[in-house]
Amino acid sequence: MKSFGFLSFGHYAPGSDLDAKQMLTDAVDIAQGADDFGVNGAYFRVHHFAPQSGSPMPLLATIAAKTRKIEVGTGVIDLR
Repeated sequence: MKSFGFLSFGHYAPGSDLDAKQMLTDAVDIAQGADDFGVNGAYFRVHHFAPQSGSPMPLLATIAAKTRKIEVGTGVIDLR
């Protein structure tokens, strides 16, 4: 297999136990684990008007700084 990645939707729903901070922390933890496992890519969906991270760039920068080999990027940017 040449390349293997994952696409995270990164949601947190209003009223749930998860909040924005937990969603971002979980995303970094998942990417670090994927990098350790040998996954090549971590991509994050950005959906405007949805309750989630409004800009993926700070998250992607954090993941890039805390991993060794994984490629990071956006998988979908939905502009309705």
